[in-house]
Amino acid sequence: MAEDLVLESCNLECESNNQNHMTADMGNQQLVVRRGQSFTITLLFTGRGYEEGVDKLALNVETGPCPIESSGTKSHFPVSDALQASEWSAVVDHQDGTSLSLLIYSPPDARIGRYTLTLEASMGYQGTSFRLGEFILLFNPWCSDDSVFLEFEDQRCEFVLTQQGLIYQGSLKFIVPIPWNFGQFEDDIVNICLQLLDTNPKFLRDQNRDCSRRNDPVYIGRVVSAMVNCNDDQGVLAGRWDNKYEDGMSPMSWIGSVDILRRWRKYGCQPVRYGQCWVFAAVACTVLRCLGIPTRVVTNYNSAHDTNSNLVIDRYLDEMGNLQKTSKDMIWNFHCWVESWMTRPDLPPGCDGWQALDPTPQEKSEGAYCCGPAPVKAIKEGELRLNYDIPFVFAEVNADVVYWVLQKDGSRKKTIHSSTVGKNMSTKSVGKDTREDITHNYKYPEGSDQEREVFAKAELQKSYLTEEEKGVSIKIKVSEGMNNGCDFDVYAVISNNTETERLYRLMFCARTTSYNGVMGPECGMKDLLNVILLPHAEKTVPLRILYEKYGSCLTQDNMIKLMALLIEYQTGDIILGVRDIYIKNPDIKIRILGEPMQKRKLVADLTLTNPLSTPLSGCVFTLEGAGLTEGQKTQELASPIEPGQEAKVRVDLAPQQSGLYKLVVNFESDKLKGVKGYRNVIVAPLPK
Repeated sequence: MAEDLVLESCNLECESNNQNHMTADMGNQQLVVRRGQSFTITLLFTGRGYEEGVDKLALNVETGPCPIESSGTKSHFPVSDALQASEWSAVVDHQDGTSLSLLIYSPPDARIGRYTLTLEASMGYQGTSFRLGEFILLFNPWCSDDSVFLEFEDQRCEFVLTQQGLIYQGSLKFIVPIPWNFGQFEDDIVNICLQLLDTNPKFLRDQNRDCSRRNDPVYIGRVVSAMVNCNDDQGVLAGRWDNKYEDGMSPMSWIGSVDILRRWRKYGCQPVRYGQCWVFAAVACTVLRCLGIPTRVVTNYNSAHDTNSNLVIDRYLDEMGNLQKTSKDMIWNFHCWVESWMTRPDLPPGCDGWQALDPTPQEKSEGAYCCGPAPVKAIKEGELRLNYDIPFVFAEVNADVVYWVLQKDGSRKKTIHSSTVGKNMSTKSVGKDTREDITHNYKYPEGSDQEREVFAKAELQKSYLTEEEKGVSIKIKVSEGMNNGCDFDVYAVISNNTETERLYRLMFCARTTSYNGVMGPECGMKDLLNVILLPHAEKTVPLRILYEKYGSCLTQDNMIKLMALLIEYQTGDIILGVRDIYIKNPDIKIRILGEPMQKRKLVADLTLTNPLSTPLSGCVFTLEGAGLTEGQKTQELASPIEPGQEAKVRVDLAPQQSGLYKLVVNFESDKLKGVKGYRNVIVAPLPK
């Protein structure tokens, strides 16, 4: 009688499997595979090899702390003749003496997570069990039966594999791309992402139920949306919007997600200070891409925060045009969230594709600070009753803004103002560093029949300016050279399109502002009591904005809000013009010296010219990407940088892999914060 099979070793073939499963950038220290796709392991037996017909082999896979077959977190399956399309299965791939290669297949709806793999070998009733090791299973956008399947390879590359990208900030009229290192494949990030799932309140309440639902990207997206903020759990980031960041990092200082996620784990899942919307969105993008869900960061300009769900944002001004804090409703200059690609079998047909997920803590959803996934197609069609949180996102891109002027007698008067919510919605283009406008995915053209139909379906009214109201109008125009450290002019342009002469009072005011709409001190004001408008004529009123006024009160968002209030003496009618302007920081110049080649030393020179009239002290460059070691990521300058002089550092790079790198740079000093720059570096492979 043949002796029992004895396993000497198991090779999980991490290098080749990870290569085949598009996870090679995570390294080959652990096996990371995608569901719905087979992987190979090699067993080496001692004494004798496997004999078909004599030996019975079976495998066990288990995930989570309480694996149960009925929950989909445990499976026992034999090594058989053929792989099964919809369940865990295994076949012999090939045999060479005492070495046996098995092909193992996971179903396309398997639970994602960390698995243990065990072999059972028997020749009859008696069997022996061998622990083979652990592997991580992820979602698979390359598998047509996976609910996150994405058809086009260039999109899979952009939304799953690309580790650097651009996030859009600035203002509606001055869109600024900010570089970001998502770093979803960097050392240990996949383990941190799995720890994040195991820290979420749903897991802590019911481990079995939580793990059993990890086959569903809708569920995972909702968990990640809640866990990126820390408002009601041990989430990753604490949010702060008051410009007081001394006990943490300013949100403007981050240039990547990796440092944030590593800090969260290093300090025992304590929230990292501080984030704002683009930081929350970027970290969520890293986690979701890491887990295999195609994801991108999107920016909505003039984004409404509608707290009472009436789709009207009421703003109140005093008679001098100063905003009053009498409403919780807000208009953010921009707001970032993420979109993830998945099917929605829980909803009626037509809801598959991009889903909006917003990890910035704003309103509670089912008792937790999370938002989505909300199908973008349903947002466009005004299907407000479907899951999840569609009314909130619908309002962000569609709400009406009404400005009221509070009179001395306590009454309020409605202004004439054209609403501009939900504009220039932006995301990085596939495969290139340009902006793609995706507004059309969220809404029909303003004033179109389709838009009116959507609002009727949503049982809402949207106001439009009538021709009569356009009789006298006001626009705010700006000049070139709105650079930090400079004085510049802005203009109120008033048009009288009527047949009669009109007499107005004009109040033209500039105030610093944060990107979420919170106002700072005044930095420019003009009050003209007698503005005469001739029939069919235009009048331009300049306002000088001085650095000595705005420099000390400019927030790290570099924004100034301009408001022009035009009051007609005869009728008391009030016309309002509003514009947010972005004060441009100096550029960081990045020069690469030497030929970029794999595993060869490369030098980068970083320079920034001080544009201010005072010295810059405490100057620090921080860097991400392009094969940097931890010690190279922070470069401090010893002495202050005088006005007009250059801050300069030289950094050695050592890219280990060939391909496209983004070198992402941030500059901080006492007076200039959050200055960003990046340079694409194409690294050639070593010559053969």
